[in-house]
Amino acid sequence: MSTEKKSFFGVMKSYNKNFWVASGMELFERWAWYGLFAVLALYLTGSTDEGGLGFTHTEKGQIMGIVTAILYLLPMITGVIADKIGYKLSLVIAYVLLISGYYLMGEVSSYSSVFLVFLWVAVGAAMFKPVASAIITKNTDESNSTLGFGIFYMMVNIGGFVGPAMSSTLRTQYGWKIIFLQASIVIAINLLILIFFYKETAREKKEETIGEAIISSLKNIWEAVKDSRLSVLLVIMVGFWTMFNQLFYTLPTFIEDWVDTAALHDSIAQVSPWLASFMSGGGTSVNPEMLINIDAGAIIVFQLIVSFFVLRMRHVSAMITGFIIASIGIGITFYTGNGLYTILGIVIFAIGEMMTNPTFSSFIALISPKGKEALYMGTYFLPIFLGNFLTTFISGNLYEAWSDKLSLLQSEMAKRAIEMPEISAEFTKNNYFSMASEKLGMSETEMTQLIWDNYQPNKIWYVIVGIGIVTILALSIYDKLVIRPKEAAAKASN
Repeated sequence: MSTEKKSFFGVMKSYNKNFWVASGMELFERWAWYGLFAVLALYLTGSTDEGGLGFTHTEKGQIMGIVTAILYLLPMITGVIADKIGYKLSLVIAYVLLISGYYLMGEVSSYSSVFLVFLWVAVGAAMFKPVASAIITKNTDESNSTLGFGIFYMMVNIGGFVGPAMSSTLRTQYGWKIIFLQASIVIAINLLILIFFYKETAREKKEETIGEAIISSLKNIWEAVKDSRLSVLLVIMVGFWTMFNQLFYTLPTFIEDWVDTAALHDSIAQVSPWLASFMSGGGTSVNPEMLINIDAGAIIVFQLIVSFFVLRMRHVSAMITGFIIASIGIGITFYTGNGLYTILGIVIFAIGEMMTNPTFSSFIALISPKGKEALYMGTYFLPIFLGNFLTTFISGNLYEAWSDKLSLLQSEMAKRAIEMPEISAEFTKNNYFSMASEKLGMSETEMTQLIWDNYQPNKIWYVIVGIGIVTILALSIYDKLVIRPKEAAAKASN
């Protein structure tokens, strides 16, 4: 049966209970994840007198980059385990890991303990990730799968928007600890939904052990990656994910360090006091995570419109155009300390993301040999894994060397031979900023401008946009040498 024969409401009525349960659980899981992840960079590097952990940006980069990279590598194994032990048990394990992991993240404070507990959370998320998609796949068919996955990804972005919005208000009003409690409670709701509403369907049982199934899965991935057309595409896509990750890893701390969000709050308040209050979590300056959240908000509002226009384009042309737009957007966000330009850059980036990300999935299916579509789709997470791993160094080591306000201020004070105490539990990051501005005889705003003028911390945009440009050129060459000849050959055979 084809979707053309059904009305929109007819298709909507065709989805069973398990489909809606999986979609709802995806929304809550993304709420918990992004509710934490959107503010994690700020929490890890925040001043200890405000409840942050006071880590360096290098430590932040390692915690966020390495752990999230592992998260995206694990579904190749956790997906196989889920097929063997059943989806319901897999989700119970995932939720127990996530509830305990999120809660414990708010209770630990040393680098090694935060790293290990976040890794615990990542294992839980990796148990959840393949199961949610698999439930949607198993509960849709040819007549309703396109809309079904559209609904599913809409839930991803609704959760990705609501989570940071809630966290922004909660942390402003009640401090950091409640963010972790929120994530645990939201996952606990998922556990209740699973227990009371999800009905496990019969599954095909295979003779092979879990170990044999995992080895078989890894062999399949290797078989797909040996196809140079696919492997080259995956390497190219690492560039997109490395650039995309800067939105969550690097931009929040860049905004915190360099963008005058109090002035931005006042500008927004002149137009809409309610919006200014919403974006500041009830405070007097716009919270960085609420600016980052404009990305998810734009996707919720504009994805269908952008997808409609993308339908008229070749896959690779859409991806190249998306890369160009995303590179311009991310460049604008890091180029200036003006909050209005930050908003503009994020909206432009979101348009590029909407053109690129969904197209990539369908493009892998397009280049897959007939009968090997699922095998090739299994490689989807590989560039995300590598992109997160590379982000470790850009968001960590590079940011600390080029753009970290504290590091640059310490260099300036040393250059002027002004003695300052070391950062410690007793002398926090905020104490350092206050004492430095006092010794320099400047307000903190004037001091920030001095460091900006002397060190150009926005030069990190050269590297981030440079990655985008290399990706655009690589994809253009790939299109010319691989895809266009394939399209010409297919046209000739018809």
